[in-house]
Amino acid sequence: MMKKLSRAALLTELEPVAEQNLNRHLSVAKEWHPHDYVPWDEGRNYAALGGEDWDLAQSQLSELARAAMITNLLTEDNLPSYHREIGDNFSLDGAWGTWVGRWTAEENRHGIVLRDYLVVTRAVDPVALERDRMEHMTNGAVAPPGGDDARLLAFLAYVTMQELATRVSHRNTGRACNEPMADRMLQRIAADENLHMIFYRNLCGAALDVAPDQTIEGINLIVQNFQMPGAGMPNFRRNGVLMAKHGIYDLRQHLEEVVMPVLRKWNIFDRNDFSAHGEKVRDELAAYLDDMATVKVPKFEEQRDRSLARDARKHERTAS
Repeated sequence: MMKKLSRAALLTELEPVAEQNLNRHLSVAKEWHPHDYVPWDEGRNYAALGGEDWDLAQSQLSELARAAMITNLLTEDNLPSYHREIGDNFSLDGAWGTWVGRWTAEENRHGIVLRDYLVVTRAVDPVALERDRMEHMTNGAVAPPGGDDARLLAFLAYVTMQELATRVSHRNTGRACNEPMADRMLQRIAADENLHMIFYRNLCGAALDVAPDQTIEGINLIVQNFQMPGAGMPNFRRNGVLMAKHGIYDLRQHLEEVVMPVLRKWNIFDRNDFSAHGEKVRDELAAYLDDMATVKVPKFEEQRDRSLARDARKHERTAS
């Protein structure tokens, strides 16, 4: 195996790339304002101010759309944990520190606009939402895997895939809402997530050039152990199953719209700069992806189709 670079050496080597991509991001990122995406004229007081508290009949969203919106918002709410993780893995000096601050500020808008929209439109129960926020933020985010030596590179691989996964989830949630303002809002959020993904994807690509063996180890670790950032939030399993079942974010989307596009961008399977150890890790990654494509995804889809068929039969019996 090639000589390992320390975290400090990696940060030094990658800082010019971080600065270049920070400047690129600032040149293409568009200013937007959360208040422009909320239909304020639909708002009215809740009971504490003499109005009426929330009732399910007030929500214009389907059960699926509510579950997806809550999951997406609670994910955004955990920003303090993500800020700590990204600051610990990168640096708060120079271009790294500027990026950490800018990324955090942009991500904070997502939670602001989602909560304002959901509370003003009475799309979800605000009391349950607040209780879930308190629990989820108290628990904090689950850190991606990786020991100290591999942490930075595994983290770069993770945030690349996580940002892309979040973009996919936001876009599909917007469509599921069947409401133009929600769709427009989630498109705007997804555009931010895409720019964030590009920053991390470019940094991880540069890391492959600097330390190919170490970086492929980190990528393999993350691909085989990937978890969405919402893992551990209240009702995550139930809502996650519902979202996967109805195409918000499922295993095939994860493989075909998230994992494979970034691996192709990094030219993982055509690179010739790995040592024998790196090639062995790449072979392990290829075997895992093959199993995912030929076994795990078809098995999931068979189970999903059976479940949807049962739901359809149950609905028919109820309707008759």
